[in-house]
Amino acid sequence: MLLTLLREWMMTPFTHYRLFHNFAKQDFLAQFTASIGGFLWLIITPIIHIMIYTFVFGVLFGMRPAAGFEESSFVVFMMVGYLPWFAFADSIGKSTGLIIEKASLITKVKFPVQIIPVVGSVIPYLTHAIGFGLLLLYLATQGYWNWMWFYLPFIFFFQFLFALGLVAILSALSVFLRDLQQIVGLAITVWFFLTPIIWPISIIEDEARRDIFLLNPMHSFVSLYREIVLQGQVTFIHLQIIIPVSLIVYFFGGWLFMKIKQAFGDVL
Repeated sequence: MLLTLLREWMMTPFTHYRLFHNFAKQDFLAQFTASIGGFLWLIITPIIHIMIYTFVFGVLFGMRPAAGFEESSFVVFMMVGYLPWFAFADSIGKSTGLIIEKASLITKVKFPVQIIPVVGSVIPYLTHAIGFGLLLLYLATQGYWNWMWFYLPFIFFFQFLFALGLVAILSALSVFLRDLQQIVGLAITVWFFLTPIIWPISIIEDEARRDIFLLNPMHSFVSLYREIVLQGQVTFIHLQIIIPVSLIVYFFGGWLFMKIKQAFGDVL
């Protein structure tokens, strides 16, 4: 039973490819419908956020890149960590409304409901990957390119699995616990400031306290992006964290969603 549910969860985008493609296309284009800025908002929004954080933390508070990244400006240091976070936060932030927003479709049409959290995770990562790609293109022209960049799709993939597992959990539970919509919004804000994105981990001098942040998987993801892009190296402790954590969250989230999805119709 367990293996059957997990296999169905894993194969959803492939066994229902046409439905997955239609849902993904619809959700992707819906972001720009009736929008004057259209595609530009994908670039403008993170840039505005980065400008604000750079001014507050880089100019007013005098933050500098962490030890080992001194050759990079604070803006570059922050952007490399912030853009992948933005994709993660976007997918998690929308997760609590994925099933509820499609309540009328779920209750009237029989289809593989598990495709909803998959699409709900793919679209934010697809759209923000474009912005991250543009950043990498710029950094390549500035001399940052190195062969370790070939590991970036690997890191991005595991971050996607981690996010997809959480999206599956939150989208399923929010059907029964509507307060999750408010809780998740607050949790993302807290998680953001507890992740060394706009502040360098090196400001914590006590090594034992720094090690506590290894319990935060997003710290490892952000650190890997910076190490690969800006230094051309990898700290294996971060790989040892993100790989098992991502797989565990992905499979547990899929199992939970598949297990309770039959009850959605009764509640919606």
